[in-house]
Amino acid sequence: MDTAPDRRRFELIVIGASAGGVSALQALLAAVPPGLAMPILVVLHLPRDRPSRIADLLDLRCPLPVREAEDKQPLQDGTVTFAPPDYHLLVEDRNTLALSIDPPVLYSRPAIDPLFESAAEVFGAGVLAILLTGASSDGSEGVAAVRQAGGQAWIQSPDDAYSSLMPASALAYAGADAVLPLSSLCVHMKGLER
Repeated sequence: MDTAPDRRRFELIVIGASAGGVSALQALLAAVPPGLAMPILVVLHLPRDRPSRIADLLDLRCPLPVREAEDKQPLQDGTVTFAPPDYHLLVEDRNTLALSIDPPVLYSRPAIDPLFESAAEVFGAGVLAILLTGASSDGSEGVAAVRQAGGQAWIQSPDDAYSSLMPASALAYAGADAVLPLSSLCVHMKGLER
């Protein structure tokens, strides 16, 4: 299903990834348009017991500033914000992010489902959720929430993913608005605007 996604204007992009996600995120975030004036929030499954350097690593490739989230920070247009290790990243309201130490979801904290679900609750049809490679079913409930709220879900083709379980699980559970190889996701990312 390598079809062209809906070209509507979005208010918020949320991205989730796990196994194989660092290289997928390097490619996808390098394709972000330099003037993209909307927030991008990212959950990558991370080890809980050590600091993450992922924001620093991806800041080298992304044309937008990349940073790690802090509790109660403003939701910022033109910025990529990552969940820190051992905290769920949530959209608290249209202006604010929150960090949570609620229990892990499917053994992960940060987890993708809480981010996607909170984004859907606050931004509804203005959300674009992108689910990449991963080795768990985290993200399935979140993709369902985004789609039920009228937002869009783009999912990496399972046969293109480093680990197919996460995208395949989400497709089976919630479907998608587009299922694309990473290279096509990057092309469509370049075409986004607000």
